[in-house]
Parts: sequence; structure tokens; C-alpha cells
Amino acid sequence: MSATGVPALDATMGGLFIGIIVGATLWGITALQTWYYYREYPNDPWHFQLLVGLVFTLDTVHQIFISHTGYSYLVSNFFNPAYLEHVTWSILAEVLISGVVAVLVQSFFVGRIYTLSKKNLYVTGVVVILILAQFGVTLAYCSRAFTMSTYTQIATIKGLSMAINGTTAATDLAIAVVLCSLLHKSRTGFRRSDTLINKLIIFTVNTGLLTSLDAICSLATIAALPDKFVYISFFFALSRLYANSLLATLNARARFRGDSEVTSSISLSAINNVRPGAVLESVHAHAMGVRSQSNNIAIRIDTTKQFNSDRDGEDMTDDRKL
Repeated sequence: MSATGVPALDATMGGLFIGIIVGATLWGITALQTWYYYREYPNDPWHFQLLVGLVFTLDTVHQIFISHTGYSYLVSNFFNPAYLEHVTWSILAEVLISGVVAVLVQSFFVGRIYTLSKKNLYVTGVVVILILAQFGVTLAYCSRAFTMSTYTQIATIKGLSMAINGTTAATDLAIAVVLCSLLHKSRTGFRRSDTLINKLIIFTVNTGLLTSLDAICSLATIAALPDKFVYISFFFALSRLYANSLLATLNARARFRGDSEVTSSISLSAINNVRPGAVLESVHAHAMGVRSQSNNIAIRIDTTKQFNSDRDGEDMTDDRKL
């Protein structure tokens, strides 16, 4: 403790303060992406527009709560060291808001898994169970924490706090792995169509791993420094990263639409029926890009097959949602 009677705050309120700054910066990106979404995709289905509006609203409330937390400790109770042990309501409420945002965004990606897996209930069900487990742990933590008034008491449920971060990381990793696996199975073996799929895989990994890594960092720091607030600086950013991963996915459709306007591959539906050496592939496929009313990437592939016979070339078209 310093000579003035106020303890050193670098590892406690310092971590909280950094988390608020990072959260506010990411909230600005969220606001920009939300504005871009409504401007570029006014004809999206109503449930997509509702989801974006709800996630942005909750993310804004989350930023208000963590800002209130910082103001309570660092302004309203400045030079009141006794208050530093007190748990303000807003720091607990933000945990619940963050959990709701996570479930909404993860449910959106579950919808993509359900579609890409051709409505495979086993694959989809595993991810849904992880999401429910994550949200269940969050509710259990909040129900206990709201009955406590000091950080000494909160320390007794450290296991639940670690479980939130652990299940969050596991769920996001599972979503990323499943989506990448399903996209990988959509490869045709032809360079240009596979290039688009590779871009989708890289994009999926980048958006999914951000939240996973953040949750892992929060888990590691709470395990190594349980009496510090370093983990809070990571946890405050989690809600914002979820919101931005959703918006980045929706807004990237315009970019992929431009990338897909190339001459590329062959009919996905007929590729298994073509014998090696029997056909000379004259490939001039073309990706239609991303329909503005859907989160799926729709690739249209036109193929000309020239057989080694007197038969005329055969044109085929295949649509596949990615």
C-alpha cells in the first residue's frame, strides 16, 4: 500500500481500465460495421436484420455497463480504498450480457453448419450442446455472483469463471473446425473454384479463432493471477469480438461476390461421374457471388465437357450454397 493509504492499482483497476479502452475501441468498429451492413444489405431477410440490431444493442449496453464499472471505482469512489473490495452490479451484469451475445452469434454460425452439413443433426447437435453448456455455466455464475458483495466472496466461485472461458473457447474452436471441414469437403479439385473455398476457410478460421484466443487468454490469466484483474481486460473484449465476427461475416459477402466473378471450375454434381481420360475439360465456370438476401455464398458453376466422340459438348450448371 502506498503512503497515501491507497493500494497500487496497476494490476487490478489498471487491467479493468485497459479493458474498457479496448472495449470502447472495438465498439466503434462494431458501430461502423453495423452502419455498413444496413447500408449495403437493406434487402436481407428480416431475421438477419433483427439479429444485427439486437447484437449491436446488447453490445452497446455491455459497453455502458463496463464504463459504469470503471467510473464507479475510479471516479465516484476515488481515494476510497475500502470500495475497491466491493463488487459493483454492472461488472456482474456485463457477464450476463456477454453470454447472451455469445449465444446469439454462435447460433448464427450453427445455422451455417446445419445448412452446409445438409441438415446433419449429429454434427449440428454436438455444437448446440456446447453452446447450451456454455450458457448454462454463465447463468450458474451470475446466479451465484449476484448474491455476493465482495471480491473475496467472488473468489470462491473462481471455478465457474474459468468454466465460462473454457466452454467459450471449446465452443468457438468446434464451430471453426466444423465449418472448415465442411468447406474443405466442398472442394472440386479445380484451382479457381478451390481458391474461393480456401478464402472462405481462411476467413472462417480468422473470425472463429479471435474469440477462442481471447477466451483462452482470459482463462490463462485468471488461473495464473486469480487476485488480479488482468483477465478482465480480455473478458471485456469478448462481447465485442463476437459482434464483430458476426458483422464481418455478413459484410464480407460483397467482397466474396467480387472475388467470385472469375472463370473457373466444373460441375460439382457431375464431377464424380467423369472418368479420367474420357473428357477434356474446357472449364469456364463462373461464380455468381453472394446473394444479398442470404448469408450463404452461392457459387454457380457452368461446365463445358468435350467428349472424345462425335457427340456434341454438354453444358451443365450447378448451384451450391457455401
